[in-house]
Amino acid sequence: MVMPIIDTASTLGASRPSPLGLSIPQPGLPYAEEPAPDSVNVAVFAPDLRHVELAYQAPGEGWRAHTLPYQEDGVHFGIVGGMPPGTRYGFRAAPGEGGLPLSVPAPDFDAMAEATDGGQPLLLDPYGRAVDQRGEFLTSVCMDSAFDWGDDFARRIPMRSTIIYEAHVRGQSMLHPGIPEHLRGTYAGMAHPAMIKHLSELGVTAVQLLPVHFHLDEAHLQDLGLTNYWGYNTAAFFAPHADYATEAARNAGPHAVQDELKGMVKLLHAAGIEVLLDVVYNHTAEAGPDGPALSFRGLAEGRYYRHDAHGRYLDTTGCGNTLDFSDPAVVGMALDSLRYWVNEFHIDGFRFDLAVTLCRNEGNQFDPRHPFLTGIAEDPVLSKVKLIAEPWDVGYDGWQTGRFPEGWADWNDHFRDGVRRFWLSDRAAIESGGHGSPVTLLADALSGSAGLFAQSGRSRLASINLITAHDGFTLMDLVRYDRKHNEDNGEENRDGHGDNRSYNHGVEGRTENGAVVAARGLSIRNLLTTLIMSVGVPMITAGDELGRTQNGNNNAYCQDNHMAWLDWGMSHESSAILRTTKELIELRRSFLRHQPWDFPAKADDSFLQWFDDKGKRMTPTRWHDPALRVVQLLMGAEDSEIRGLIVVNGSKNDLKIVLPEILSESGVGKRMFELRFTTSELHERRQGALVASGERDILQANTINIYRT
Repeated sequence: MVMPIIDTASTLGASRPSPLGLSIPQPGLPYAEEPAPDSVNVAVFAPDLRHVELAYQAPGEGWRAHTLPYQEDGVHFGIVGGMPPGTRYGFRAAPGEGGLPLSVPAPDFDAMAEATDGGQPLLLDPYGRAVDQRGEFLTSVCMDSAFDWGDDFARRIPMRSTIIYEAHVRGQSMLHPGIPEHLRGTYAGMAHPAMIKHLSELGVTAVQLLPVHFHLDEAHLQDLGLTNYWGYNTAAFFAPHADYATEAARNAGPHAVQDELKGMVKLLHAAGIEVLLDVVYNHTAEAGPDGPALSFRGLAEGRYYRHDAHGRYLDTTGCGNTLDFSDPAVVGMALDSLRYWVNEFHIDGFRFDLAVTLCRNEGNQFDPRHPFLTGIAEDPVLSKVKLIAEPWDVGYDGWQTGRFPEGWADWNDHFRDGVRRFWLSDRAAIESGGHGSPVTLLADALSGSAGLFAQSGRSRLASINLITAHDGFTLMDLVRYDRKHNEDNGEENRDGHGDNRSYNHGVEGRTENGAVVAARGLSIRNLLTTLIMSVGVPMITAGDELGRTQNGNNNAYCQDNHMAWLDWGMSHESSAILRTTKELIELRRSFLRHQPWDFPAKADDSFLQWFDDKGKRMTPTRWHDPALRVVQLLMGAEDSEIRGLIVVNGSKNDLKIVLPEILSESGVGKRMFELRFTTSELHERRQGALVASGERDILQANTINIYRT
């Protein structure tokens, strides 16, 4: 039922409760007056407020106020004139019993904010397309979406051909010598020709950007003089983070910021690179119950946030609050936000931070048929983009890797932990006289964790394979440090994971010891080779291809400085790692992407065949041998022209192995295997060597050989 505050039937036909936020009034209805110039339809979900006042300031004008005259199902709405693009605005509880719907002069909210020492006199529009920040005073901004997209189109790169590069907009280009200083650390810097050249030559097909939604710094970081560099503290789900735009764009205003971000997407698309966004719908920047009322808390705290039976906040995010995805209003807001970024910014997909939180039902349990998931699956826009879950949160039963539905891919922590263990912590144990784990863990990783994803009916391409991510040690630090070194974060090294499955190879931190440096280089090559050549979708963390270090800090979320930025100084060591990464990506392209990976995963897929060091098929007895750390994986259907062979030696001894005996394409004679890559120091000398199937070859200790028929 629509409840007018006063009789304004002349505008009722034009105003409406949806869509939420600001929209163009509906024109031409016989019972509605034509809206005045610069009029907008305003709709805000605020069931906690009896009446809602919109305060707004058009460019060059003073503040005005307008009480929204209508309410329907918790939504307050009405037509407001005099709001051209660039108008700042916000909401608050209307004084008295509603007041007039006509626009009237209002207090100077900028002065009010300053007088209250940075207070927030107005609430942000949850659907606001931009945020104006002046000190601590935040307002939403009325926007138009005009932009010349030219011939831009969705790339729709198949998952089998996808290689993801996880990057931070600011850190990616802050130190790049080939990018002009005024563009470094910005959206424009991410799309500069020098950066696109690097990404294209590397061979990645998608950049996955850490959060670019408008976000704020937590209070405890401000007290320490630090910032939330990673940006996982969203305050506005429809607004770009303006600090990542160039100074010129920020000075020109929100539309220029919006255009710079869209321009970045357009240029990356032109280079054949998709853009994925890391999105944080699990909590907001309003923090715990004592946090600031910035938007959601002041409009509908009881609906937006999850509470227990006693009215206390439930926290499955570790950030003080949890958005309640058992409420249709929250689900609708998230779906509207995602759709906006696809339609208006041409975003190609999303990685969902703490995605389990988004799929918890009224009983706070994970539900793979949750309305949020079904809503995406049924949406004609969202069902066509890439959807990647971080399949855990910090709540009860929070680890759900493998349980997301068809259409989704999961960050595979089983892959990460198994590969680190086999090549790093096991190696440390073996070199100390102990024992490592059997080869089964690594074999599972190489084959795309079929058992993990089969239960959800998905293929091995549902596995997003990763060794590192923004959260944790860099690839270089995995081989340099046994312990985390997070003292610079101001928490006395209590933050960050303690179980990293890393190995410093005998020396903690940097060293000039040649033997140690060589051993670390071998481990890096083994890790990169396993990551890039495994079935599934590889994700490379920005800077790992350059040997980036954070000096042992495995939680650099608050380090907006040289520690977290990419170092583009090309030492001999970093040049070697970059060369290896490029070579492996090209090798993956040459035969791995042609294999039939798209059907539901199962353990006995015929195009994956396993052999032992004698060239014999693996048996259950061999698989369960705790001492076995050697295995051969033959990839490709038997009648395939291109077949790949990955041979792993995780033992401490050089071995002579027998390659699997398979017939040539004609069925007569043996196939020849060409050694395309080895992680050993013999790579340059041995690359291109031919070995007949059924014949012997040498495999150095702790190395991988890759052959192609």
